Amino acid sequence: MTENPNQPREYDAVLGGASQVPMAAAVLGGIPGVKSRLASPIVEVKIAALSEALKYGDPGLELIIGALQDESIAVRFAAYSLLKDTDEPNLKQQFQKYLPTFEFDVITVNAQGKENSRRPHYAHFFPEDLGNGSVLEMVYIPGGTFMMDSPATDKYRRDNESPQHQVTVPAFFASKYSITRGQWQGLMGSNPSWLNVEKRPVQVSWDEAVEFCDRLSQQTGKKYRLLSEAEWEYACRAGTTTPFYFGETITRQLVNYEDEDPGFCSRPLHWKQPTDVGSFPPNAFGLYDMHGNVWEWCSDRCHENYNGAPTDGSSWETTNNYRVMRGGAWDNWASICRSDYRCLVPEDSRGYWGFRVAVSSSS
Repeated sequence: MTENPNQPREYDAVLGGASQVPMAAAVLGGIPGVKSRLASPIVEVKIAALSEALKYGDPGLELIIGALQDESIAVRFAAYSLLKDTDEPNLKQQFQKYLPTFEFDVITVNAQGKENSRRPHYAHFFPEDLGNGSVLEMVYIPGGTFMMDSPATDKYRRDNESPQHQVTVPAFFASKYSITRGQWQGLMGSNPSWLNVEKRPVQVSWDEAVEFCDRLSQQTGKKYRLLSEAEWEYACRAGTTTPFYFGETITRQLVNYEDEDPGFCSRPLHWKQPTDVGSFPPNAFGLYDMHGNVWEWCSDRCHENYNGAPTDGSSWETTNNYRVMRGGAWDNWASICRSDYRCLVPEDSRGYWGFRVAVSSSS
């Protein structure tokens, strides 16, 4: 009897999206096939299987719900994206258990620094145990495309902030705060900071920041790293195009910075040192202290401008020993704390230099 060419056979490979099942792989059809591919060690195969599961009603839905427990964050997010609009009972509890969220307010101010909007928001994260009771919260940063660095109309624009160019950044996770002294102590067993306060940002050289990432990678099996400069600015802006994610200006109620720049600041108050992380409101991605407090190391080596810069969000490497820092610090004027300001520093130097870590969403 002739087989129906439109009927899947027992060992037909079923592909989803752009993902590819490895050559010569025998993949079952139907629910058995979905279950088989969900047991694969290949993340892309699992994600393709989840999309296929939607075709099989309640049995497929159960498999998608089960994938919320997968060890891969990318698989969990794929399952979440398929389930978030369903009315399945108890899904919110499942989301919070395996893909937790935290809530916060997103604040914007007008040109005079007065609050003009406040809206509730949430972000997904996963916790990472660093040891000695110290936990690192890694926040999901959705991928997207943005215009990197300052427009030509910005009166504070510097030569190394040009040309403005479009960059597409894949999704990734970034630490909710700059790495703290307590987190460093928990993982590294030492304290290099001048300020011996557990919740203050640790102050380290670029080499030491990379050492932290390497140690964390070894402990977790994930590939932790510093943010690239493009990732840092994209994460800082969180969808905004203004100099700060709060708007055209900042105030001492929003950011820890020096207060003597008449072009931006609106109220005098000098902290004279870094403050505890999370002391000020976050941006729309749920990241705290991206403006001011301490500078943050990026992975990129320095360049005089953006001619020839990558457009895929990756780190830009050359042979010099200077690295990029972003965000400004407690003792810098507001104009230096802009989303697009760049500071180029020898990688072995140490001052009020901090960092936050990143990991790919496909981990």
